[in-house]
Amino acid sequence: MTLPPEVALLVLLAAVLHASWNVLVKIGGDRLLVQTIVIGTGSLACALALPWVALPPLAAWPFVVASVVIHNVYFFFLLRAYAHGDLSQVYPIARGTSPLVVALAAIPLAGERLAGSELAGVALVTLGLASLAGGRRADGDHRALGYALATGLLIAAFTLVDGLGVRRAPDPLSFILWMQAGEIVPLGLFVWLRRRERAAVFFTAHGVGGIVSGVVGGLMAVSAYGIVLWAYSRATLAPVAALRETSVVMAAGFGTISLGEPFGMRRVLASVVVVIGVALLNF
Repeated sequence: MTLPPEVALLVLLAAVLHASWNVLVKIGGDRLLVQTIVIGTGSLACALALPWVALPPLAAWPFVVASVVIHNVYFFFLLRAYAHGDLSQVYPIARGTSPLVVALAAIPLAGERLAGSELAGVALVTLGLASLAGGRRADGDHRALGYALATGLLIAAFTLVDGLGVRRAPDPLSFILWMQAGEIVPLGLFVWLRRRERAAVFFTAHGVGGIVSGVVGGLMAVSAYGIVLWAYSRATLAPVAALRETSVVMAAGFGTISLGEPFGMRRVLASVVVVIGVALLNF
């Protein structure tokens, strides 16, 4: 099923927001604490809105809990991948792995069937995103590749769980808000119990600016994923997942403009492949 134009445009907006908050995390210093501020901001914003939505139905709660757990495991692997590898390699591998996995897994799990052009589009988007990771590896550390691949599988896992869960709630906003409100609980407890000293040092070093940056990133993150979850309730999972991952191209562009990272011919060609894949998914 071709994505409706309004869904495609909003998912592209979500991709821009996702790339933007990841850049903020990258330049924020202590990634664990910045990530905690980002997730905590989004969870707080969603928690404040809970009185205005109904509880998700009983059938949706296993998906809410599973999503919170998977997201927190994903946070761990993502940060470990960043600790061992470059952002410009880890991020494309992680994000590029998930669309193809989602496309294949959605067939038995969600009963979805994609047309030949859509399958080709998903494959091209995945290939293009993964190609953005080509080139040198930081310090030759192969652990970065393993963590990045594991991160990609976890992205696929919570994409499927959220896509199925949001369809079990009569009001998609109810599932979105309850799930995202709970995201901070495991991560916040870990930071409080194990990283309080580092938090004090971080806030002393970065002051209000560090907090504001994390809060802005959090608002971007919760808006981006809220849009994606809404899109799952309106369209098939694989095209939405693939279109969402065009954030990799945007992140590479942001990195070139704001961080001075290289954007050579390999990345130009990979970006063209992604654009062709998106066209096959939507036209």
